[in-house]
Amino acid sequence: MKKVAQKFKALSDETRLRILALLAVDEMCVCDLMAILDLPQSTVSRHLAYLRNAGWVEDRRQGVWMYYRLFDDNEPFGGDLRELLKRHLVSLPQAMHDREALTAFRAGRIPGRCA
Repeated sequence: MKKVAQKFKALSDETRLRILALLAVDEMCVCDLMAILDLPQSTVSRHLAYLRNAGWVEDRRQGVWMYYRLFDDNEPFGGDLRELLKRHLVSLPQAMHDREALTAFRAGRIPGRCA
């Protein structure tokens, strides 16, 4: 029960929900999230750590960059919640606005180089 409660607690913050909505679309580095959310690296990293500890996201290192994606857990409960979020969270107005901002940000970025 503690693990399930931790998953739900992670969803109780608007910034974390925005991060999950963005990660439902694509894997991202911290600089992508910083630019879209207009938050400092420390704040974004703190929220990502919370989501990782709750089992919502996983990370991988590529050179000096950390990339995050939704965790693909095989537990029925966690998988069902993830699919529910992917289906409904991304259609919220703020999530759609964030995706548009991501597209614009990535269009102006040098390929292969974060920020």
